[in-house]
Amino acid sequence: MKVIRTEIPEVLILEPKVFEDPRGFFLESYNRKTFMEATGVDVEFVQDNHSRSGKNVLRGLHYQIGQPQGKLIRVTFGEVWDVAVDLRKSSSTFGKWVGIHLKGLSKQMAWIPPGFAHGFVVISEVADVQYKTTDYYSPQDERVLLWNDPEVAIKWPVGTPALNERDQRGMPLRRAEAFP
Repeated sequence: MKVIRTEIPEVLILEPKVFEDPRGFFLESYNRKTFMEATGVDVEFVQDNHSRSGKNVLRGLHYQIGQPQGKLIRVTFGEVWDVAVDLRKSSSTFGKWVGIHLKGLSKQMAWIPPGFAHGFVVISEVADVQYKTTDYYSPQDERVLLWNDPEVAIKWPVGTPALNERDQRGMPLRRAEAFP
């Protein structure tokens, strides 16, 4: 597994070894030992999620304040612009964001550790996003950071995304609950 560090060093792009031949391909999407050796991060994943979304759908920016989740994200079909925003007040990158173009064909994955808000927008006609989490979904702990907060200034690749009501009402960074 190849690890590529982003502008926020804890957010990683992972390239698994892919074995291809005329029949197709094989890859190991997750192996705890390989993940730990490549990243230096030893986590236990407790939940797998899968979403399908149409073009210009933006999901996020979500995080859980009481039960923070690390996420290993993989696009299995289509393309998304995946974003992580650092919500750790003690971090030198607090309030900063990193964007990663994830494509099913590239087979790259993103590791977003606990303490970050996460979201993505679909840039293909449809996209399937699968991700593992290090803690269970906890509706009472879920928070939403405002996707278009001018203070964070994410450069989304779509002008007018399709959002659900909850994501439209996200909190700006100045008023959002954050991590120590």
